[in-house]
Formats: sequence, structure tokens, C-alpha cells
Amino acid sequence: MTLSGNPIFGSKNQADAWGTKPGAPVGFRDTANMSADELNTMYQQPAATNTDMGRMTIGDTINKTVVCLILVVIGAAIGWAFPVLMLPGALIGLVLGLVNAFKKMPSPGLILAYAAAEGLFLGGLSQFLDGLYPGVAIQAVVATFAVAGVTLALYRSGKYRMTPKLNKMFMIAMIGMLVFSLLNMVLMLTGAVDGMFGLRSAGGGALGLIIGVLAILLATYALVSDFTMIEELSNQGAPAVMAWRGAFGITMTLIWLYTEILRILAILRGDD
Repeated sequence: MTLSGNPIFGSKNQADAWGTKPGAPVGFRDTANMSADELNTMYQQPAATNTDMGRMTIGDTINKTVVCLILVVIGAAIGWAFPVLMLPGALIGLVLGLVNAFKKMPSPGLILAYAAAEGLFLGGLSQFLDGLYPGVAIQAVVATFAVAGVTLALYRSGKYRMTPKLNKMFMIAMIGMLVFSLLNMVLMLTGAVDGMFGLRSAGGGALGLIIGVLAILLATYALVSDFTMIEELSNQGAPAVMAWRGAFGITMTLIWLYTEILRILAILRGDD
């Protein structure tokens, strides 16, 4: 909620300069004793923006998301050069991801650390798969931003929105995906299944492709959820620090989307 429609609430500079009436909102001044020139000057000042009032904005969220993605890229470059950092990056990223997801108020430091750690993991994974199937890493990067761009365009056009029915389906599918992923990891660690991707390699990778496509669809819906959250928080005048929450959500979803696309491309190239 903004106060720009009321001329009593002016710009940030005005709010700092004006006296404050006890119990009145910040920026309020008793106009009874103001001269005509003072009143005219006050009314001509630009209205305070969300940024002036310390509120979250979509632009600020975009800037913070860019910072997170830059750290992902830097971490990925290091992980590519030193693949041994892939596992530590994955473990640290997992822990920080859970911490950030459950924190009531976002912590910029922890979110930036998460982005860097996930970059190490992605760099190592990309280097390994690109060594087996040259070109899959750059293909996955292009495909990730293409899918994200299309999703954003559909969201802005109003053709892809969250609904109660889709939310319910999304949660059921996410629980199923989590159970499958945990089972697959246990089977791979115990050596119960063969193949680079465990159960996803079964049937010549057919199951992996099906799971991968489903995961991409879930990731696009997660992006819509992120876009919706950012828009709603901005419209509600949430504190500026909440822009980090939006940046974390988009960064996490893009990392998930990239990983799934990279895996699908590797499965498709498996017979090369």
C-alpha cells in the first residue's frame, strides 16, 4: 500500500525535513501554520515511492536476483575448474537452501552463500557431463533461460496463473517427486541400481525423460509461484528486505530447472 495519492505524504526528503506530530504518520505536518508558499511547494513535490519508504519493489528484486545469478556463475566457473568442489557445494547448498526456505525473514548473507555453493555444484556437474557429451552445458543454459523467458511472458499475459486446483496438483506432484528422488538416491548409494542417473536410466532413459519433463513442468509452475509472490509482496508494501526472498525463490527454481534440463540432454545424448 502506498500513500502517494495523499499530498500530505510527500517525498522522502520532505518526510525527513518536516516536523512530526505526536502519534501522526511519518511525514505528517500540521498544515494550519504553513504559509501559502510552503503549501504550494509541498503540493508540487513528487510523491514518495516504495523505495523512498523502504518498501520492496519489483525492480529491487530483479537487481538482487541478478546478483545471486552472478554468484552462481562465479561459483560454477570455480566448480568447473575444480570439480572436486562439486560434492561440498551440493551439501552446503542443500543445508543453506533448507535454512533459507524456513527462515521467517530472509538473510542476504545466507542467500548469497547459497547461490555461490550451488554454483560450485553446478560447475562440477556441468564439467563432468559436458566432458562426456560436449556442448550439453551451454545447451542447458540456453534452454533454461528460454523456458524461464517463455514462462514469464505467459505469466505477464495472464495465460499462466496460479489456481487452487493447480496448487493442489503441484503439491501432490512435488511430494511424489521428492519421494522418488530420495528412493533413487538411496538405491544409487547402495549400488542396487546401475546407470549414471539410477532409476532415471532405466529402459534406456525413458523413465528419466518422463520424470525430467514432469520436473520441468513443475519448475515452470514454481516460477509462476515466485512471480506471484513477488508481485503480491510489492503491492502490499512489504519491507525492502523481502526482495531477497523473491531473489532466493527465483534463483533456486532456475537452478532446479537447469539441472533437470542438463540431465535430460545427457540422457538423450547417452547413445552418442
